[in-house]
Amino acid sequence: MAVSIPEPLTTEFAKLNSSIIAGPVVRHCDVSQLNFWLVTTQAYDFTFKLYCSNNDKRLKKTDSVSKHSHQLLFETKLSASKTDSSKTESTSTNTNKKVNASQLQQIQIGESAFINLITIVPEDHCSEGAFPENTLLSYDIITSAHNGKTESITELSHLLYPDQKLPNLIIKPSIENLLHGSCRKPHYKSEDGLKQVDCVLQASDVDNRPSMLIMSGDQIYADDVAGPTLKAIHQVIDMLGLYNEEFELDAELNKHTVTNSQSLFKHQHSYYQRQHLLPTHTQRTFFGDKILPIFTSVHVNNHLMTLSEVMAMYLLTWSPELWEKVKLATPPPNLSQALQAVYKKELEVITDFHQGLYEVRRAMAHIPVYMIFDDHDITDDWNLTRGWEEAAYTNPFARQIIGNALIGYWLCQGWGNAPDKFTDLLTNQTQYFSSKKREHKAELIDALFDFEQWNYNLNTTPKIVVLDTRTQRWRSESNENKPSGLMDWETLSDFQQELIKEPSVIVVSPAPIYGVKLIETIQRIFTLCGKPLAVDAENWMAHSGTANVILNIFRNPKTPPKFIILSGDVHYSFVYEVTHRFRKNSARIIQVTCSGIKNTFPETLLTVLEKLNKVLYSTYSPLNWFTKRRRMKIRVRKPNTKTHRHLFNGSGIGVLRLHKENDEVITEFITSQGRTIEFIEYDSDED
Repeated sequence: MAVSIPEPLTTEFAKLNSSIIAGPVVRHCDVSQLNFWLVTTQAYDFTFKLYCSNNDKRLKKTDSVSKHSHQLLFETKLSASKTDSSKTESTSTNTNKKVNASQLQQIQIGESAFINLITIVPEDHCSEGAFPENTLLSYDIITSAHNGKTESITELSHLLYPDQKLPNLIIKPSIENLLHGSCRKPHYKSEDGLKQVDCVLQASDVDNRPSMLIMSGDQIYADDVAGPTLKAIHQVIDMLGLYNEEFELDAELNKHTVTNSQSLFKHQHSYYQRQHLLPTHTQRTFFGDKILPIFTSVHVNNHLMTLSEVMAMYLLTWSPELWEKVKLATPPPNLSQALQAVYKKELEVITDFHQGLYEVRRAMAHIPVYMIFDDHDITDDWNLTRGWEEAAYTNPFARQIIGNALIGYWLCQGWGNAPDKFTDLLTNQTQYFSSKKREHKAELIDALFDFEQWNYNLNTTPKIVVLDTRTQRWRSESNENKPSGLMDWETLSDFQQELIKEPSVIVVSPAPIYGVKLIETIQRIFTLCGKPLAVDAENWMAHSGTANVILNIFRNPKTPPKFIILSGDVHYSFVYEVTHRFRKNSARIIQVTCSGIKNTFPETLLTVLEKLNKVLYSTYSPLNWFTKRRRMKIRVRKPNTKTHRHLFNGSGIGVLRLHKENDEVITEFITSQGRTIEFIEYDSDED
């Protein structure tokens, strides 16, 4: 709900309701460390308190997560002035440096905007030097300003469930139940599926609470932004004093009238017409040179360009705090009547989205959240082909736009997944974010482009392996316009090493490894016509090298006999059971594709494609015989709806349940309206 305040906004930060403007979000948690991400308006010191319920004993199944007694486990004070990530000690000889003391890491991104990552490690008096598992752990985070004023997160009333005194979390290394999903576009006209996480947590007792929430791509849409959201972004930039930046332009390739963030925000094309401001490249053809856009998304007209825009987008995507201070009723000036109508329609959806963020913020403060990027977190065509990479990364302005989005991902998503991996990047963070010198910003972008540790593993049971399918691609040498493989040979080899001797594993792949045949065929046709960007022709089978290696990994007798693959990206949901033939111990693979959290596929088009797929690739179809994947057998799990479709099209959140007693894997989807859809075994086979 928008609150009327005078425009233009001023930097009167005291008007904000709280010192904490986003978060806390529970990030990586295990018995050795707890991590919390939050954004504050000042460089606060913190007091962290951890409480254990019922004297560190497991609650009974009948106990409510919102009604429990608190016993102080320990209390620690964290000072930003003493934080020096370069002094982080290591207790390991490998590349993952482990924190052995609680610490606060703080990065200033504006005059009144500080990103904080709080890492808490067990104190000596914790049982066996580790946090207790399967036990309700309540926590409090208290900010302390230099003037002596303190504020507890409990003062954020909407952060707590009814009758609850403190937010809480549970460390559950044995995975019996987890939530997952991808593709959350704020202005898509549906309910926010992430709100259902809040409903699940509120209804769960300790035994049945999910272990974690895995968000497998497109947590923000940097390349597809609603007009009202962009207007809110610009007001937040002004409100928090997010830093300005100069653009690095190539005068010959980019004849722009914008040279910095301020000139961009005031430009007549700043709203709904950014396709005229985004960088282009020259393609030499037989018929002469052609000027082509680098960013080709059909919704590129509000593409985020500056780091301040990206950071404001993250704050507005996860927290309601700043929405309460922006004024959106009036469209931006200089819009045509048609665009004003678009703006007003988008505003209705964005208003509903904002109102649902109270539940989203509360949910993310109560469950460990893990994330990995996909295309829209950066831009739609991100590293799709070798030709795109050559055009984008040789253009200084395009490189800066991509780099800004990647910085945002690092600070708001990647950092919390595996904090120990980012020690070296944080060493020079002061000069990166406080200096106005362009070369320091370019150094950071170069470092992030060279960074090869976006992937990560979780030492759970079963083990969780999260794949980076975006930055280490298998590029085509024969044709610059052919889709790149999602992972190159070296990265796939490292992936295989993570699987050896594991009895079972959960793999998080942003894109499905096994896709719908007809849709992949259409993508292949567009690729042959030299238009892979037109259909986002990026799937595991689009590149023969990547396809052969990943399938060989599944067939290798040294890799686990049981795989669960969690994927997203496609904006519809389905479940495949895959068996690979010609393997001594045939692997059982269950792929659960859950997409989107707040997005869907065009319904009419999906209906047509699914019907054609059934006709053309049915068991007894001649076309299926010639295209049969003979080394594998695929069974489709059908959703228990009244239709006979196996693709479910709707916004919501996925649920994965594992039952050890009978080795059963239950796959469910909770729609954004709260209806539970279960994917059950289906008689017919695709292959």
